[in-house]
Amino acid sequence: MTDLLFLLGAGLLAGVVNALAGGGTLISFPALLALGYPSLTASVTNAVALWPGYLGGVLGYRAELRGQRRRATALSITTVLGAVAGSALLLLTPGRLFESLVPWLVAFASLALLAQPWLRKRFGGEAGGPPSKMVYAGVFLGGCYGAYFNGGMGVLLLTVLGMFLHDNLHRVNAVRATLSLVTSTVSVVAFALFGPVQWQAVAVVAPASLAGGFLGTRVARLMSAKVLRGVVVAFGLGVAVALALH
Repeated sequence: MTDLLFLLGAGLLAGVVNALAGGGTLISFPALLALGYPSLTASVTNAVALWPGYLGGVLGYRAELRGQRRRATALSITTVLGAVAGSALLLLTPGRLFESLVPWLVAFASLALLAQPWLRKRFGGEAGGPPSKMVYAGVFLGGCYGAYFNGGMGVLLLTVLGMFLHDNLHRVNAVRATLSLVTSTVSVVAFALFGPVQWQAVAVVAPASLAGGFLGTRVARLMSAKVLRGVVVAFGLGVAVALALH
């Protein structure tokens, strides 16, 4: 019973954090490890279990996604390609080098988000114009990273999108939620077919993460763009430290 409540709490909190900015994996993944699951098993089980939370986040951002269908679709196609590559990397290679780079990648993404207004002026092109083509390279790498590890994926994607899309941060965050769902969907298919998923744990964490996803979008709407950026940066740096110490 204690393990059940532990997993329910971890799933709910992970769903909230993923809807806010991403990084919920750093809550649910250690929870699975703490219950004795091997690292790879915990990783693929976590990826499958958090999928409903990403869905909840997208559904919760329906209002912010209005008028962005073409943008979200084009970026999603690129993200799928990156997610396929990332899933293959996880299933076919040891990936120890990549794992050692993860804390630095998340820290870089967090600091880049902090400097996002300056970076957007420097690299993002003119406001009102088409986004830089570099955004597609960024979301490809974000999809690859997210399918491989997932932790901090939202921070990376939000940083990339915020640099190159001239729009309200809440609308950009809604696109980020969509791309996170796309990446998670690719991972779920790959890992369900080829990975050692523990479906008993999925049955507990999945519904909790769905509820957390809806709750997280409501919390995000209460924040101004500056506060939301600050929360994401602080959480991202915390994730980086946690990963470095893991």
